[in-house]
Amino acid sequence: MSHGETKDGSEVNMAAWLVGINNLKIQPFELPPLGPFDVRVQMKAVGICGSDVHYLKTMRCADFVVEEPMVIGHECAGIIQEVGSEVKTLVAGDRVALEPGISCWRCNQCKEGRYNLCPEMKFFATPPVHGSLANQVVHPADLCFKLPDDVSLEEGAMCEPLSVGVHACRRANIGPETNVLILGAGPIGLVTMLAARAFGAPRIVITDVDDYRLSVAKKLGADDIVKVSTNMQDVAQEVEQIQKAMGAGVEVSFDCAGFNKTMSTALSATCSGGKVCLVGMGHSEMTVPLTPAAAREVDVIGILRYKNTWPLCLEFLRSGKIDVKPLITHRYGFSQKEVEEAFETSARGSTAIKVMFNL
Repeated sequence: MSHGETKDGSEVNMAAWLVGINNLKIQPFELPPLGPFDVRVQMKAVGICGSDVHYLKTMRCADFVVEEPMVIGHECAGIIQEVGSEVKTLVAGDRVALEPGISCWRCNQCKEGRYNLCPEMKFFATPPVHGSLANQVVHPADLCFKLPDDVSLEEGAMCEPLSVGVHACRRANIGPETNVLILGAGPIGLVTMLAARAFGAPRIVITDVDDYRLSVAKKLGADDIVKVSTNMQDVAQEVEQIQKAMGAGVEVSFDCAGFNKTMSTALSATCSGGKVCLVGMGHSEMTVPLTPAAAREVDVIGILRYKNTWPLCLEFLRSGKIDVKPLITHRYGFSQKEVEEAFETSARGSTAIKVMFNL
């Protein structure tokens, strides 16, 4: 019996387990039985998200704490291996992108269609729920979306981060009359920019402290870029720069960093009657100039993940309205050494935007 096989010769399902701070181990991962409405999916592409890195570095993210070993990963796509007895929409061999959150469908939030706010949400790699950086996972069929023929598995995995941008644009009502400011040119800032463009935003200005990320944003279609500092004293002058770069009013600002400074900049730069959407979660508490913004009727809205976004994301990718391929900067296989290297690369940031596993 070779390593990785069971007594009957079938392969053992392996997964990347977070077992401690900066400690990931590829170990066996027993799958739950296949329910009538479930599918078993062979993972093919899994991306690393900022929250995965947070868990690895600190064993926590916001209020979620890892208290026992957990399989990591939630941006994923793969190939259906087996379908439950009641599954009518998918067959073995279908390539699918997986929406990682399973809501209860019984609470008021779910019944009102805002299932992303479900208090019972079971979300891949949010403790104590296991994630998807594994050879195979079992998942509800209704959360597996068939990929169009010309959309790759890697692009399918990118539907998860892209969904955050799409949901933010829906919440902020982005359209052909909305000039958009984006604060932060990290992966989420960039997908929000791509989504805003696909929703018809005529002009998009993006800010960041990092020259490389700004150059990527420019290549991906930002109309203008503004390099900013981390110094609170610079807000007033940077707001002037942003407004000059926009050449018109900033109707909607997306804060994709979530710090005192970025939120203060967003509130000050947004025109009267505009909206600020807080997407990033840098600080759990902030001190910001809310009163003057409120006096100009600037609305502040938040987002939590997304809802009903996969079909639209896949249509944007199929039609070419959004191209996420340039965001994938690094690729790794699924070995102990490569898993460690991939997370190190992602944590370093610098030239890494999206680090992708090919399983």
